[in-house]
Amino acid sequence: MRIITGKYKGRHFEIPRSFKARPTTDFAKENIFNVLVQYVDFDGATALDLFSGTGSISLELVSRGCSQVVSVELDRDHFRFIRECINSLSPDPSPSREGGQYARERKGTVPLSTWRGVRGEAFRFLKSCKQQYDLIFADPPYALKELATLPDIIFEKQLLKAEGIFVLEHGKDHDFSGHPHFKEHRQYGSVNFSIFTTEEKPGE
Repeated sequence: MRIITGKYKGRHFEIPRSFKARPTTDFAKENIFNVLVQYVDFDGATALDLFSGTGSISLELVSRGCSQVVSVELDRDHFRFIRECINSLSPDPSPSREGGQYARERKGTVPLSTWRGVRGEAFRFLKSCKQQYDLIFADPPYALKELATLPDIIFEKQLLKAEGIFVLEHGKDHDFSGHPHFKEHRQYGSVNFSIFTTEEKPGE
C-alpha cells in the first residue's frame, strides 16, 4: 500500500497478512483521486473516511493537505494499524492523547489536529455526527446489506458542506444513478465508485 501523491508521496506501508480488509487498489485510488480534484480542493479541506480499513484513503487525504481527516474503523487491529501508519509519518514520534483518541504532535509533519481516529461502528458514528465535511469517502464491505442506505443517511443528516461530495466505493451489483444527488459513476477494474453532490438533479 502506498501514498500516491502529496507531501508523503511514495511512502509504502506493509499490510499484515492476517488482515481481512480489502484496501482500495493503488490503480483505482489514483484514478478516483484524479477525478476528485475536479470537485474538491484538498488543501485545507475537512474529510471523513468511513470504514477506513487499512487507512489507505485517510493517508492519501492527509498527504494531500486536508486540514482534518476523521477515520472511522471498527476493527481493533485495523484501527491500530491506521494509527501506527499516521504516526510513522513523523521521524519524531512523541505520543499524546486528546479526546480519547491517539495522535501525535510533530513539527513539520502531521499536526495533532489534522487526524482523528474513531474506533467504532460507522452507522453509529453517522447517527451522532454533528459536523459537516467537504468530502466523505466510504468503502464498506461490498456484501454489507446496509450499503445502499449510506447516500440517504449522508444527505438526510446534512453531513456535507454546501459544495461537498460523497464518494461511495461498491461492487458491481449496486446502481445509484437514480439517486437525486447522484453525479457520476466510475469503474476501474472490479472497483466501482459512485459520486454524489449536494446539488440535486433537475426535476428531483
